[in-house]
Amino acid sequence: MDYEAISVVLDEGVATVTLNRPERMNAWNGPMAADLSRALTWADTTDDVRAVVVTGAGRAFCAGADLGDGGGTFRDNRNQDPFEAITEVFPWNIRKPVIAAINGAAVGIGATFAMTADIRYAADDAKIGFVFVRRGQLPETASHAVLPRIVGMSRAAELLFTGKIISGSEAAAIGLVSEALPGAQVLERAQNTAREIAIHSAPLAVAVSKRLLWESITSSIPELLVSEAGLFRYIADQPDSVEGVESFLERRDPTWKGSVNEAFPDGLFSSSQLGGTHD
Repeated sequence: MDYEAISVVLDEGVATVTLNRPERMNAWNGPMAADLSRALTWADTTDDVRAVVVTGAGRAFCAGADLGDGGGTFRDNRNQDPFEAITEVFPWNIRKPVIAAINGAAVGIGATFAMTADIRYAADDAKIGFVFVRRGQLPETASHAVLPRIVGMSRAAELLFTGKIISGSEAAAIGLVSEALPGAQVLERAQNTAREIAIHSAPLAVAVSKRLLWESITSSIPELLVSEAGLFRYIADQPDSVEGVESFLERRDPTWKGSVNEAFPDGLFSSSQLGGTHD
């Protein structure tokens, strides 16, 4: 596919999606939102994609909304189609693991979008901030639900209410990201994790586990127990359940056969509030 504001490369089961407006520090705009929705939908529905890495071109991950329209940026855009203002498809919507490689500044939606990824790595000197209130605006992208589950209520309140900037190292210390590394190593670290998933983890089992993980935000423990029990039995009947054990006993890499597109068991989940790209 042709993209205006991102680039996509698929290699060894890993799709690397690069926000590609380096001259604007990858500032968020309508074309970028549309491109990301299309790219994530493609990754979700393509069995050759086992994991996704999202990063930024140049020195930033994403410097937030493009403020090129001045003071009316948010007011002038409030009646836009949601697809133009923000992506319709976020990392949590898709069934493949998504890893954010925060190579530089991640501010505003650059920070909240990264929070919708499953795993995050950051440059130790990256500037990360939920700066919305400092621009007179409200944090979005379900950050009021997601951020407290990542760092706890008190730290989430501090980050959202002050809009202060923290470094990648500080983000790692409070669990906002999994690890902070020198900037030149961030993308490689994310891609190595993605390849580890692509090779060693059964795609269907990972997809089901991811959905359960995100549904835990809105589901009770009893609901999850019911879902897990039925899904465990379903996965046990899939060929990869046999292949996983046999490859372990034979000390070889597994050859996974399960198709997320063909065998994902939507009907066995207790809720479907997250939606998806494949319905």
